[in-house]
Amino acid sequence: MITIAPKPLKVGKRVNTNHVEKVTRNYKQERWVHNSERLGKEDSLSAWWSIEELEAFIEEAKMHGADGLKFYFASYDEETAHRPEYIGLQTLVMVGTKQKVYADGSNRNRDIYVQTDKGADILAYNAGRLCPPACQQQDTNTFDDFEIGISIFDKAKKETAVI
Repeated sequence: MITIAPKPLKVGKRVNTNHVEKVTRNYKQERWVHNSERLGKEDSLSAWWSIEELEAFIEEAKMHGADGLKFYFASYDEETAHRPEYIGLQTLVMVGTKQKVYADGSNRNRDIYVQTDKGADILAYNAGRLCPPACQQQDTNTFDDFEIGISIFDKAKKETAVI
């Protein structure tokens, strides 16, 4: 009998400040500027969740056999936005996944569906705090400490400066 061992599940790595600044700057210049221009307002640059709620979702995902999470890039419409100012903005949707290894040795991280009283439903989490527009801490009027840089968009020149 031939046993096919699954590939290691660890695919990410810890990165440094320089890496984060570079990839977020790339995103702002390559996508965010165009998205914001098309929307007629600044698109979101981040989505935030508390550690507590992430841990709770991860525990729920594990209870249903998940061995990973997939983050889908998404955007809100009038029906899905949990705040009116989020309509049209991009977000992230987290979905519990389970690695499936096929006979040919390939593998995929399949989305997990759970049985509910209304039938099968995807195991997913969304509705984080988007920045912009919600870049301020909930209890104060100061900007979040964890935001990286300030973007200045010159509409006349269609350029972005990151400070």
